[in-house]
Amino acid sequence: MDSMPDSTSRRAIRIFLLFAAAALIAGCAKQPEASAYMYDPPGFFMGLFHGFAILFSMIGSFFMDIRIYSFPNSGLGYDIGFFLGAAMFLGGGGASAK
Repeated sequence: MDSMPDSTSRRAIRIFLLFAAAALIAGCAKQPEASAYMYDPPGFFMGLFHGFAILFSMIGSFFMDIRIYSFPNSGLGYDIGFFLGAAMFLGGGGASAK
C-alpha cells in the first residue's frame, strides 16, 4: 500500500495552504485611525466618486500614499456607491458578442 497522497490530494493541500497563508497575511493588515471621519464618514456619493476614480487611485497608490477604498465609511451606502461607480467606469455591464 502506498502512503503517498495522489496528485489530487497534493493539489488540495497546496490550495488549502495558499488560502491559509493569504488569510494569515490579511489578518496582519493595519487600518488607519477612524478619528479622521468619526463625525462625517464617507457615504454613497463619496463611494460613487471613489468607484469612478478607481483606476487613477490605483495608479497613484503605486507612487503615493493613496487609498482606493475609504476607511472608515458609512457602510452599505458607501459600498453600493463604490460598486456602482467602479462598474460604470470599468464597464461592468458585460460585453455582448454578436
